[in-house]
Amino acid sequence: MYPAEIVIPMKEELTDNGFNELLTPVDVESQLKKDGTTLVMVNSVCGCSAGSARPGVLMAVANSSKKPDFLTTSFAGFDVDAIKAIRERLLPYPPSSPAIALFKDGQLVHMIERHQIEGRPAQLIAHNLIAAFDEYC
Repeated sequence: MYPAEIVIPMKEELTDNGFNELLTPVDVESQLKKDGTTLVMVNSVCGCSAGSARPGVLMAVANSSKKPDFLTTSFAGFDVDAIKAIRERLLPYPPSSPAIALFKDGQLVHMIERHQIEGRPAQLIAHNLIAAFDEYC
């Protein structure tokens, strides 16, 4: 598990911008039972999370005319039990962090895996998400 002093600033990059944390399996199940759209950002300490995933998610939310009803996040390697519950809901996709998932009425409708984040600019991630928001939100 990562030390809190490393993780907290990375969490705050999202929570300071309106994302709610999913810290337990109960949080995950409760959130994904809600009607509407839920964006789940699986946060991580890696460079692609800092350079592309978090900035791309924030850019998409800030620049899209349609937005998910709920913005949520959980941290891989820190919120261990919540991440396990999220990953069960992301099947058949393999575990990936960072990862960005969009759920509609509890069903996974859009997924961005780590291999689609690594080496790509934040603007490309944002464009991908804005298209998904336009389709599902």
